[in-house]
Amino acid sequence: MTETKRIYLDYAATAPMLDAARKACAEGFEHWANPSSPHADGRAAQAMLENARRRFSDALGWDGDVIFTSGASEAIRIALTRSKPVIQYISPVEHDVVLRFAQNAKAIPVDSNGLVVPANLNHLLKSVDEPAMVAIQSVNNETGVIQDLDALAKVVRDRGCYLLADCSQSIGKMPLPDADLIVVAGHKFGGPPGVGALLVRDLRLLEADGGQEQGYRSGTQNLPYIMGMTAALETPANWAGRASELRQHLDDAIRKEGGSVIADKAPRIATIASYHMPGVAANTQLIKFDMAGFSVSAGSACSSGTLKTSHVLEAMGTDPQIAREVIRVSIGRDTSRAHIYAFIDKWKSIFAESRRS
Repeated sequence: MTETKRIYLDYAATAPMLDAARKACAEGFEHWANPSSPHADGRAAQAMLENARRRFSDALGWDGDVIFTSGASEAIRIALTRSKPVIQYISPVEHDVVLRFAQNAKAIPVDSNGLVVPANLNHLLKSVDEPAMVAIQSVNNETGVIQDLDALAKVVRDRGCYLLADCSQSIGKMPLPDADLIVVAGHKFGGPPGVGALLVRDLRLLEADGGQEQGYRSGTQNLPYIMGMTAALETPANWAGRASELRQHLDDAIRKEGGSVIADKAPRIATIASYHMPGVAANTQLIKFDMAGFSVSAGSACSSGTLKTSHVLEAMGTDPQIAREVIRVSIGRDTSRAHIYAFIDKWKSIFAESRRS
């Protein structure tokens, strides 16, 4: 009996490594010396590290500093816990990691689509009498909603504050925003897991207390993975138009069959969408999709056996019942029309079955 090939639709969680990244990692594994060592082997590794740093910056069009990290979580931790501006503001739809490291931050209100409105942010920052760090993501990891970071950056700068942008879901797909600090996760665009970067416009924004990366990060740099991430970033993302077409077809089909698209009226990236299947719990959907060979995720998270409403949907004011019936579908470089058609057929089947029972 031939095993049915699974259909992966969870690219927002992680993307498979590109061949270019694998080859670059393999090359890096041949140069295993510590880049901080003073001998010839160490100096050779250091030269490769700095070459990767230059290529990484060039691929992004970034003219500031690059601190290589173990991933987006560490980059966020450095940005929020080493920030010289003591006062912090964050949007309530940020990734869980941001909420964890900014527990004393003040919340920035969002509208029903999860968008930060520039006028509201301007009003909020009027009361700030010293520079603050403002954290707003570029693309939401659950809904795909795109924040207008250029407009928000202008508000932040006009108020004498600084902008931290988590660009984990947009790097390699959208241009960099005009931010002071930018977070990058290598595994989201075809690089290896366990490597990322913090882009810094001015290092004076951060307190240095590390031994590597100009004193802003402790630990031996992961040269093979840094090389792999850089190679992935340099690989052309020529599939964006196809992704937009596939996501639009999926949106239309879900609406036609009686479902709904979360943040339907907001600008959204082509690779991420959340869908509501009325009357069917997200965990039930996940089980049925998984058994049918589809890898998708929920707009809600399971914790200790209890389905907890997504903090993103909660911040948007989504009805709790609806929030518990939302799943996320995210597409990538290898997603085909056949994959989307098959998913739609299964979505229709699950929904029809729920109405018969």
